Amino acid sequence: MPMTESKFAATADPRLWEVGALCHAVATTLETRFNPVAVRGEISGFSKASSGHCYFALKDGSGQLRCAMFRRAASLLDFSPRDGEAVEIRGRLAVYEPRGDLQLVVESMQRAGQGALFEQFLQRKAKLESEGLFDTHRKRPIPAMPRAIGLVTSLGAAALHDVASTLQRRVPHIPVVLVPAAVQGVAAPAELAAALRTLYARAQAAAPGVPIIDVILLVRGGGSIEDLWAFNDESLARAIVESPVPVITGVGHETDFTIADFCADLRAPTPTAAAELTSAPRQLWLETLNAIETQMEDAVADRIDTQSQRLDIVSGRLGRPSTRIARQQLGLSHQAQRLHYAMVSTAVKFRRTQQSLQDELPIRFSRTLAQRRQDLEALASRLHLLDPALVLKRGYSWLSDAEGRTVTTVRQLAVGAMAHATLADGTIDLTVTKVAGTKTRGPARQP
Repeated sequence: MPMTESKFAATADPRLWEVGALCHAVATTLETRFNPVAVRGEISGFSKASSGHCYFALKDGSGQLRCAMFRRAASLLDFSPRDGEAVEIRGRLAVYEPRGDLQLVVESMQRAGQGALFEQFLQRKAKLESEGLFDTHRKRPIPAMPRAIGLVTSLGAAALHDVASTLQRRVPHIPVVLVPAAVQGVAAPAELAAALRTLYARAQAAAPGVPIIDVILLVRGGGSIEDLWAFNDESLARAIVESPVPVITGVGHETDFTIADFCADLRAPTPTAAAELTSAPRQLWLETLNAIETQMEDAVADRIDTQSQRLDIVSGRLGRPSTRIARQQLGLSHQAQRLHYAMVSTAVKFRRTQQSLQDELPIRFSRTLAQRRQDLEALASRLHLLDPALVLKRGYSWLSDAEGRTVTTVRQLAVGAMAHATLADGTIDLTVTKVAGTKTRGPARQP
């Protein structure tokens, strides 16, 4: 005990710190001695708060370090961090003074080993871009209703199931030609390029009964930059550019970009989205056809109604309507022919959507046109009955005075006046010998 007391007495009293001041001093020491700092480790306990800030621990076999990544830095990430993933972090050490916790404030994060690969990616991208492989003018539009869809992916990939189920649900009538290939590993680029060229041959084939491929899907699920590296291969990029038909890529997740995406005619964020871009739902096309059919029927009905009204208006002004009726019939026939050609042309555009509807539309049109023609013939018959010649044939005549004015009353003629009587087969000149009033009104009947 005396020895201990002696030692204690000989030691200078330590500085007495306030807690907050000590935490601040430690933080300042860390700031000046270590920062900035780069560290590699494995993510553990990753969570993202509603504020957008991310919190996790970075650990290895001998220790762990609390980390905080604030919203601004988190928004710059090109991947979604997950527990167990090896990453490289750049940031600064700090002390969270309210709790006295040591933490690493993360300013940037990338997957471990990604730096070298990413550098290769940028160099390759710059080279191919300078050669024009990414030019937008060579990008082709995606067909709305392809005759067949080509698909390149791995037989064991979840992307195959996603694409197949999407196409089966939306366009079960469109055939899909699958050419499997590895989507990861050393052999994957060559297999992918060979599979694409197999589909190119099918796309240009014209064998009877063989559906011609109009679009190709190149897909695989998500993964690390190493997992997706096959799609950054230069030979695969050149194979994509050779395609005679549009190519859609759906590689990885929405934040993943590969050289293949830049070469393709269209990049989809996921395999499922790639399938959706080539497959407008069949029901949409059927509804469009029904709408067109209704519009055409209404147009035909409106046209015929309009022409019928015109006939009604001019019928009262026509002495002999047969010539005008024939002209109207010719005009209606011309309009009907134009409508028929328009309907056939429209039906041809949509014949790949539903063959049965294509056959049904002309039939419906013909039925409607036949009914309207029957209505027109009935109107023509009614107009024919109004022909004055038919009245003359029943024994009546048309009487006019010497100046050609129609005589409708005895007061228009005097004894000795000249008159003309028109009968069904000729005319008679008359001289008035007697004028007598009568209550009967109407055409004069000749004896």
